Amino acid sequence: MDLEKLKYPIGKANIPENISKKDLETWISDIERFPHELEFLVRELSQNQLDTAYREGGWTIRQVIHHSYDSHHNSYTRFKWALTEDKPIIKAYYEERWAELSDSKSGPILLTIDALKALHAKWVYFLKGLSDKELQTTFIHPDGNETVTLKENIGIYAWHCQHHYAHIEQLMIRKGWK
Repeated sequence: MDLEKLKYPIGKANIPENISKKDLETWISDIERFPHELEFLVRELSQNQLDTAYREGGWTIRQVIHHSYDSHHNSYTRFKWALTEDKPIIKAYYEERWAELSDSKSGPILLTIDALKALHAKWVYFLKGLSDKELQTTFIHPDGNETVTLKENIGIYAWHCQHHYAHIEQLMIRKGWK
């Protein structure tokens, strides 16, 4: 299978220039559903299956699940920074190094799925309360010095949910586990 398709099973994020209210509603709904859909997807996997990489040189299912929490927790914090500081330069992190830490390599996924459920419930409550003006608030990502609006970041993280869900689901299909 094509390496690019394995890396980006749903393609790369494509955030429209003009983000509609409907886009935001759809994206927030995607973020809201993700932890429950993920839990349903992986609930019957064995420990060996959880420790299977979704592609050669890629993370295991377990690492993808833990990465999802780490990434989304960082994103939630970035929203808070953007709303409480003037165009903050956010703190980037080495996600590949985080994925190698013991909690990501061997930690129980149910702890992380429970944490994702709590985080996403709080995050969605927060997102639904943002005003149009707040949604235009920005932060600066140090990779490329890119300015990102909060509404764009909602789209990026809705894509992120679908992206990693697809990594796991496509592996399960290829292996005949689903």
